[in-house]
Amino acid sequence: MKRYRIISMDLDSRPSMLAMEIRDWWEDKVKEQHRINKERIKRGLLHEYGHDAAELKLQNFVDLGPKPLSILAFHNKFLEQIRRAFIMGAYYPALTATCSLGERILNHLLHALREDFKHTPEYKRVYRKDSFDDWKEATDTLDSWGVLLPDVTCAFRELETIRHRSIHFTPLVDTDDRNLALEAISKLSTIIDRQFGAFGNQPWFIPGIRGASYLKKEAENLPFIRRIYIPNCFLVGPLHRLELVGNRIKLYDDNDYEDREISDDEFRILIEG
Repeated sequence: MKRYRIISMDLDSRPSMLAMEIRDWWEDKVKEQHRINKERIKRGLLHEYGHDAAELKLQNFVDLGPKPLSILAFHNKFLEQIRRAFIMGAYYPALTATCSLGERILNHLLHALREDFKHTPEYKRVYRKDSFDDWKEATDTLDSWGVLLPDVTCAFRELETIRHRSIHFTPLVDTDDRNLALEAISKLSTIIDRQFGAFGNQPWFIPGIRGASYLKKEAENLPFIRRIYIPNCFLVGPLHRLELVGNRIKLYDDNDYEDREISDDEFRILIEG
């Protein structure tokens, strides 16, 4: 009767808060609270990143947009470092690091999943390799295995193009490093948001449940879901509840559920009460 619910995730919505304009039709108290929140965020950012070139740093932070709301995997730590570099104005390091992280994600996925695909012709080309620098081969392999979503495959190929343009010598990089870095980070963010997203319309989520993401029963045995998503989930029944205790989420689910399987639609109905 239970389903896996995503619990562990990474997010930072402050760029959206800073970019949000005050609307004339808002109530005065809402306008004032929004101003207070924006000033608090600005003070926190300048304390974190320093007051030199403050306006540029704040603009860089806004232009990055929100951090992808993703599960905790092998990208979060380095994506945060990339974003910090861009905010500080270190555009070329941010650009090259973004390309490297894209390649690292491909490597992680191939290493984590290849033993689950021993029966495929692609396995013969990847099972002995310790690392993969051929993006086309890596992307095509994961695509053939049905691991990558179609738009993620496209985003990886677009990021590969940016990588070749940026890593191999082209004079354009000298004068357009900020735009190239922002474009690369945007592509990588799309990859992370779609392939590792904690919310969305990904085919492995039960649709129509507000405020939380649960894995479809049929998705639980997919290698990508089993190895990447489920470690970030709790197995819960429809009557469970979560509480924030300090900085940790605590699960309460001591209900006596019937020992039977139910459909995803039945689970959704029970969740919604």
